Amino acid sequence: MKEFRDDAVVLRTYKSGESDRIAVLWTRGHGKVRVLAKGIRKSTSRLGGNLEPLAYVHIDLVKSRGDLYIARNIQHRERLVVLRSSYARINAGYAVVEVVDAIPSDDVADEGIFDLLVRVMVTLDKESFDPLLVPASFYLRLLALDGSEPVVDSCVTCGREGPLVAFDAAVGGTLCAQCRSGTAISPEALSLLRRILGGDLAAVLREGAPSGAGEVASLTHEAIEQHFGRRLRVVRSSAPLAPERPRE
Repeated sequence: MKEFRDDAVVLRTYKSGESDRIAVLWTRGHGKVRVLAKGIRKSTSRLGGNLEPLAYVHIDLVKSRGDLYIARNIQHRERLVVLRSSYARINAGYAVVEVVDAIPSDDVADEGIFDLLVRVMVTLDKESFDPLLVPASFYLRLLALDGSEPVVDSCVTCGREGPLVAFDAAVGGTLCAQCRSGTAISPEALSLLRRILGGDLAAVLREGAPSGAGEVASLTHEAIEQHFGRRLRVVRSSAPLAPERPRE
């Protein structure tokens, strides 16, 4: 019988039977796993509310039939009280875990993604950081981990350094006036993208909703959906409206 202990973030849960619940977790050492929590919906369950979406936990698991594990013991690594006190922070967290859940990597460990996911949860739990651009920054870092980071310092088609007037996720980044396609991008949004990718994220998040933030959120939503080749429910429903596409 395969048993292990691991740190995990809960991506989503759904009901099973009369009193059980199945949770999808991203673990540090075992990738994405599906866990059966027996009797967790009973008022007498010792597991209680420890296995809710966005929870950061330490969990003991035992292999069951098929691809399911059984949860034996669950403890919170961080309570994430601030995150759970705000609808905007919760919605940002859901947008992030939906993207992680879309990664096709069951039982394949990726500590880089796990560490990035935990940093997002901890960031959303800090009152000094505005949640608006947290998903956008996560998508950009995830694309970078995969080698698909968008080009934002030059035209992705011809290499000109500027002026850059558009962003097209399908071709991989920003474009000049001669090559433009996709969505128009303002200088403010371009500056934000460069700051986020250049390591100035903490300062950006402390600024609340800087000029261009809505554009960056929409453009990165488009980029992550393009990367996965599918629409993502939370990402799409929470994305601010993008500016009009540039005219040819």
